[in-house]
Amino acid sequence: MDPFVEKIIPLLLAFLLGIGFKQLKLLSKNDAPILLRFVLTVCLPALAILAVSRVRLSLDMAFIPLSAAIVVFSIYLISSLAGKRLRMPAPRFGSFLVGTLIMNSAFALPFFFAAFGDEGLARATLFDIGNTFLIFTFIYYQAIKYGDNAHTDRIDWTKFLRLMPLWGMLIAFGMKLLRIPLPEVGANFLNLVGQPTAPLVMISLGLYFEPKLNNLGNAFLGVFIRMGIGLLIGWGLSLLFGLQGITRTVVVVCSALPVGFNTLIFANLENMDREFAATMVSISILIALFYIPLLIWLFR
Repeated sequence: MDPFVEKIIPLLLAFLLGIGFKQLKLLSKNDAPILLRFVLTVCLPALAILAVSRVRLSLDMAFIPLSAAIVVFSIYLISSLAGKRLRMPAPRFGSFLVGTLIMNSAFALPFFFAAFGDEGLARATLFDIGNTFLIFTFIYYQAIKYGDNAHTDRIDWTKFLRLMPLWGMLIAFGMKLLRIPLPEVGANFLNLVGQPTAPLVMISLGLYFEPKLNNLGNAFLGVFIRMGIGLLIGWGLSLLFGLQGITRTVVVVCSALPVGFNTLIFANLENMDREFAATMVSISILIALFYIPLLIWLFR
């Protein structure tokens, strides 16, 4: 069986499992927030530490996380204009904005590993670092702004201090700078703790999955901005920086990734529009199952 297909089938099965559990009333939408909070507090910090510890940093790879940051801020300008013109309620606009900003880097890692081996995985992880840093800083600020705090200009900055993935990244970079190796036992433990991330998020997505027809237009617009406009920005950056080979493929394809699972986590955490967030994630994942392998094939 094709390596791409082997990596994707378990994710699809986990998604269908969530839908099946909800239909059988073994789980409900009310259980999804608990699963997502566990992912945010336990699983994601472990993955953040592993991602940083596995990357061999060099000057020629600096354009990869920089490109991730440029994509995020460029999409922010576009989505802000588009969303405000549509005059969405603040919770829905928050999910729309956050969804277009968060790139699902975890979705891409199996594809790059299957196509390019360790070299592809390392570069994709670098993009993920740039993406993840902004997810838990600038993008999470947007979630706070348009979530519970949408009625006020006051932001509870202490929420940043309670973000465990951010602490995980700080610890990992500190170890990297101080040249403290991650013991094999520690790496195995973090890998074990981080492994449930994908299935738990996909099951939660299945529990939340209830696309509503009256929101599909806005959801498709958000997905087009994330995956279509993102592709154009990534391609432009590859030309601007003169990127070649695997680095070029990573920057272009990762810029066009589907809406990230953290959109669901932040929508739940800050009481934005959860159903709209789930609709955006669901649509983009279904498209990405065919879109991302095609892009890797075209740009390789």
